[in-house]
Amino acid sequence: MDARNRVIIENLHPIVDGGRYYAKSSIGQKINCSADIFADGHDVINASLLYKHEKEKGFTEIELKNTNQDLWEANFKAEKQGFYEIKLTGWVDNALNWQHNIERKIKDNQHVNVELQDGIQYLDFLAKKANKTEKTYLSELKKLFKSEKDYGNAIQKATEARLHDLFHKYPNKEFVTETQVLKVYADRQRALFSSWYEFFPRSASGTSKHGTFKDCIKLLPEVAKMGFDVLYFPPIHPIGEDFRKGKNNSTKALKGDVGSPWAIGGKDGGHKDIHPELGSLSDFKKLIAEAKKLGIEIAMDYALQCAPNHPYVKQHPQWFKWRPDGSVQYAENPPKKYQDILPINFETEDWKNLWDELKSIIDYWVEQGITIFRVDNPHTKAFPFWEWMINEVKKSNPDILFLAEAFTRPSVMHNLAKLGFSQSYSYFTWRNTKAELSEYMSEITTQKGKDYFRPNFWPNTPDINPYNLQSGNENMFLIRFFLAATLSSNYGLYGPVFEQIVHEAIPGKEEYLNSEKYELKQWDFSKTNKLKELIKIINKLRKENTALQNTFNFQELKIENDNLFCYIKYDEENDNYLLMAVNLDPYHQQGGWVQLPLALLNHKNGERYLMQDVLTSNSYYWENEWNFIELNPHVLPFHLFKIEKQ
Repeated sequence: MDARNRVIIENLHPIVDGGRYYAKSSIGQKINCSADIFADGHDVINASLLYKHEKEKGFTEIELKNTNQDLWEANFKAEKQGFYEIKLTGWVDNALNWQHNIERKIKDNQHVNVELQDGIQYLDFLAKKANKTEKTYLSELKKLFKSEKDYGNAIQKATEARLHDLFHKYPNKEFVTETQVLKVYADRQRALFSSWYEFFPRSASGTSKHGTFKDCIKLLPEVAKMGFDVLYFPPIHPIGEDFRKGKNNSTKALKGDVGSPWAIGGKDGGHKDIHPELGSLSDFKKLIAEAKKLGIEIAMDYALQCAPNHPYVKQHPQWFKWRPDGSVQYAENPPKKYQDILPINFETEDWKNLWDELKSIIDYWVEQGITIFRVDNPHTKAFPFWEWMINEVKKSNPDILFLAEAFTRPSVMHNLAKLGFSQSYSYFTWRNTKAELSEYMSEITTQKGKDYFRPNFWPNTPDINPYNLQSGNENMFLIRFFLAATLSSNYGLYGPVFEQIVHEAIPGKEEYLNSEKYELKQWDFSKTNKLKELIKIINKLRKENTALQNTFNFQELKIENDNLFCYIKYDEENDNYLLMAVNLDPYHQQGGWVQLPLALLNHKNGERYLMQDVLTSNSYYWENEWNFIELNPHVLPFHLFKIEKQ
């Protein structure tokens, strides 16, 4: 760095751990960049943002705007998938400083003939870059500045906007401070916006028989009709025979018990094989193709553990920890015990071959047409492996997305996101009160994690039957679904358990009684009710309203009732503003005064707003900043208003 570079640039954004990791964006999303930029003294400074896609040779430069004291900001839209390189620059702008100072002296009635002479050096600099018309203008100015005969005209020309604009157009960057290069990865849009639906393929037949991929194909139109674009399956691989789990997680399986699909590997193969009762690889590839025709991607489970019968156990015993008695310590998460699976030892001396083999599982299924992986318990596997594997996969297959199923400590969840996971399960499942929701949404959308952590909101999963749903109250299911689908641009449901309001739990635990994890179920997927119809409507609205396709455009609104949670989602570029009001009380009618965000709406005196409830077709005119709403949960526990200026 040249010691004459006087500008200081601090608090860069977006930056993750000092640049150790890259920030995230998606195609079509604006990448907001900012920094605190200042210098000694009172000189005029300027700053710019330089960015380029990894496949472009040169940087594009745009001006940073001074928005608040020393805060400078600018943004650009990610037009292509892949890495963007970003750097910020700042400099003391001597030319504009000259014009600013001469203007102040002229206003003070000081004679500025010497200052005019001093300004000629800046005209000469401009002339080197100017076009023909501009050169003529600058030549005339130079003559005028040298002559004292037309002093009045000279001082008028020295301060005019045309010269100011040329100084901006061709800045004199003599001593420039430049930041390190920051990286932002722009993923495909589904990384930011997706609606997931999960069901067990083995329960797809609708009868007591084991379901098949052909049965799943028959269900695809129903999934598409509900509006989901990602269909996630628990593991589809062979299930271990030894220590197989019975119903309700019993350690003793009876004849005919199907076991947990997460106990991967048996006599029929391992992670690159298919459970024979589900069908063939050809059947699976046809399922992928038929889903694609309906706009649905199949998400596959990537669970790195092995049943005792998994081929890896015999072929690569060095990949497991063996105890003195010759047995392998089964996986544990006290008080839970997983006798049917063996954890992989990431500290093995043969770790390089282990890593290559585990990555080859992903490569194999990508070749079969899979583009999304839900990763089981990634927080119990080595972090360096994830960083290497994900980035290696995306080098050759940039469309591949990874969802981290990690209900664990915040620091661990955030570290996984930094390592490259496209999305992550979240704490939404346990955020119920207004205070909890408010705090969590603020954390997600305003703190540093917003640059790399993309949450995926799930009201339930096969592993989690949360206490808030165990009453079976239909209104509570409606509330939790609506919050998930409108707060986060990525959300998912474990069905048909959720939409059919299955709620029976093991007493005192957040686990389903007679869990589908351990047995076949018979579902009527065509069954409908109020909740299912609303799922269809909300998913359609999510696709029609760009404001719902981003998690980070959330703003909570003030309302005088702690049972009501109100917020706005907005897309300024497409003039799409939505106001959501949710009654968190599933039993009683609640009302309160909600404050419109007039500044966000760029309100002008005399404007009023048409509030169209797109769920009920009712509409209202709001003319004041504070407006009263009332929600009866037994009718509908939420509003979804589309805001239009009148």
